[in-house]
Amino acid sequence: QVQLVESGGGLVQSGGSLRLSCAASLRTFSTYAMGWFRQAPGKEREFVAGISRGGGTTDYTDSVKGRFTISRHKAKKTVVMKMNSLRPEDAAGYYCAADYTGSLQTAAMRYEYWGQGTQVTVSS
Repeated sequence: QVQLVESGGGLVQSGGSLRLSCAASLRTFSTYAMGWFRQAPGKEREFVAGISRGGGTTDYTDSVKGRFTISRHKAKKTVVMKMNSLRPEDAAGYYCAADYTGSLQTAAMRYEYWGQGTQVTVSS
């Protein structure tokens, strides 16, 4: 059974940092592209960052470029997103997702597996 388990969310002041981690129980983790999405109350789930199966390609939504960094660790089967200079508008539930095609995708519908999410709250 595939599981994606996120951790690292919490409450942080505006301008602060958090490190989100996603542990994947995927047998062939290195063949999956991985992504982070977020969803705030009353809003649609949106793409935040993604990384290709080999880690050579990354992509970010414009609002987080230069502040967030996504990376993956093959042996540990984890994906990490470091979030710096957090803003109140970054507050949301953050979800890890996996896509078996291996190619970086920005559309949520392209991802087959999802975690339960971790909450990020940013106080102003």
